[in-house]
Amino acid sequence: MQLSHNDENNFSLTRFESMLKTNDVLFFDSNEFENIINYYLENGKIALAKKAVKLGLAQHPSSTNLKLFQVEILVFEDKLDLADGLLSELQDLEASNEEIYIQKAQIFSKRDDHYRAIKMLELALENTLDEAEIYSLIGMEYLFLEDFENAKYSFMKCLETDEEDYSALYNIMYCFDFLDQKEQAIDYLNMYLDKNPYCEVAWHQVGKQYFDLKEYKKALSAFDFAIISDDTFIGAYLEKGKVLEKLGRYNEAIENYRITLELDDPTSFAYLRIGKCFEKLGANDLALKHYRECVHEDPLLDKGWIAITDFYIRKLNFQKALYYINRAIGIDEENVLYWKRYAKINNRLKFYEEAEQGYKKTLDLGNYELETWIRRCDILIGLGEFETAIKNLKQAREFYPETAEVEFRFSGLYFSLNQPEKAYFHLNNALKIDAEYYIIIEELFPDIFDRKSVRQIINSYINRS
Repeated sequence: MQLSHNDENNFSLTRFESMLKTNDVLFFDSNEFENIINYYLENGKIALAKKAVKLGLAQHPSSTNLKLFQVEILVFEDKLDLADGLLSELQDLEASNEEIYIQKAQIFSKRDDHYRAIKMLELALENTLDEAEIYSLIGMEYLFLEDFENAKYSFMKCLETDEEDYSALYNIMYCFDFLDQKEQAIDYLNMYLDKNPYCEVAWHQVGKQYFDLKEYKKALSAFDFAIISDDTFIGAYLEKGKVLEKLGRYNEAIENYRITLELDDPTSFAYLRIGKCFEKLGANDLALKHYRECVHEDPLLDKGWIAITDFYIRKLNFQKALYYINRAIGIDEENVLYWKRYAKINNRLKFYEEAEQGYKKTLDLGNYELETWIRRCDILIGLGEFETAIKNLKQAREFYPETAEVEFRFSGLYFSLNQPEKAYFHLNNALKIDAEYYIIIEELFPDIFDRKSVRQIINSYINRS
């Protein structure tokens, strides 16, 4: 009985691994070694691949392919000079071997010399029967250079050579998107679809371009064609659901999202969108049910926790909102979106110390919106923490210099700390920037606002304007 190719490979692997265990030396032809090494490299077993290369070269010292595997491993291990030296020797022997130029390009690429990498790949192109692979590699080098026009052209050449190379198609769309060439992208896809009318990937991409252009009816039509081309294409159902949401057709959107749950393992995204649709339809119980399914499916998806929290905030049920945002923070303490909500909810519940902690954490995590600085400052004022409020404002001023909201608060705080010189300085500064914000003094520091000298200064600016 003749062995199949896979059976032969498995037999070779079994013999090779048996040899390693027993320390016996068995003979393998060079093709067997190549298949063994390729298997180990594809499965990330570098140590075994190295052993196979070493034993292979011991038995077949003149094999160019085995030496090229040796180079590949050296490149993987960043031993670039050694790899380069070996390639130069091989190039002298086999100047027309495309793999030599591909590996040289890999070395140049690792050294961030992408132009020379492209030159090597162009040499490989002259010696290859697989132009699609080389064009794809050239495209990737242009992407490293952020030369999206040339990258796009290279991936187009790749797709011309192999019309079913969908990774090339996705890369072309990435280039179009980066260059903000949506109309050109649609023209290109339509040209591609003229030759490949049942390509679900292309129809899907057309739909996404129309979606971005807010041409929802055209997007819907494109996603329908994607589904006609492949009725198990989950991405098309998800995108169609998003379009139907935009058109206010929430029941139809739910149907499409539900199809994705039946076709494959449920996704948190589908549960989230179904929940949003039910909320729009006023079916609050069903909305909550799906939001909970969403966070159960993927507890790390912040959009799920935010959807539940915001649902209860809209219903003014701040205790429930606090419960869910605390659960979210328990899973991810570094999520600034959680802490912003934690601060706002506690503020509404009049838990001011917790709210202040929330705003501080939000700032610590790099959210430097003016509103965050201001809200924290106002809570600190309410708590009588004037010195800390001033430190907070000094930090805010670094990001928002010459801002009336900041300067009026400075003024009120310095008056409260009996530092009139600084207080009057900031008051005048604030009034010069925007006198209309004087109401900050009136609301936050009513006793100071009632002072005759303060009222006189404020009135003089208001009358001037």
